[in-house]
Amino acid sequence: QVQLVQSGGGLVQPGGSLRLSCAASGTIFSINAMGWYRQAPGKQRELVATITSGGTTNYADSVKGRFTISRDNAENTVYLQMNSLKPEDTAVYYCNAAVIQWAGLRPRDYWGQGTQVTVSS
Repeated sequence: QVQLVQSGGGLVQPGGSLRLSCAASGTIFSINAMGWYRQAPGKQRELVATITSGGTTNYADSVKGRFTISRDNAENTVYLQMNSLKPEDTAVYYCNAAVIQWAGLRPRDYWGQGTQVTVSS
């Protein structure tokens, strides 16, 4: 099995910064894309940012220039540095990883447990 364990998050004032981490463990041969998604109350889950194993990144327009996604392939960990946070960034943030558990198998999506980020004065 594969587990994704998130850390970070919490309450921050507008304009502040937070860093989220997500570490994958278990039976892992390799990981393709990793990413962060968020879900605000009453809204659907939306993509925040993704990063390939080669380091190519993709961001939602709403976070471009403020958030930075990165990963440590040796540690199977993905990070999300969030700067200039706004109240509309308030949501539960989930990490995602496309994991290949054994050579020759297709990747399978795994999700972290979710972390609350609240931006409020």
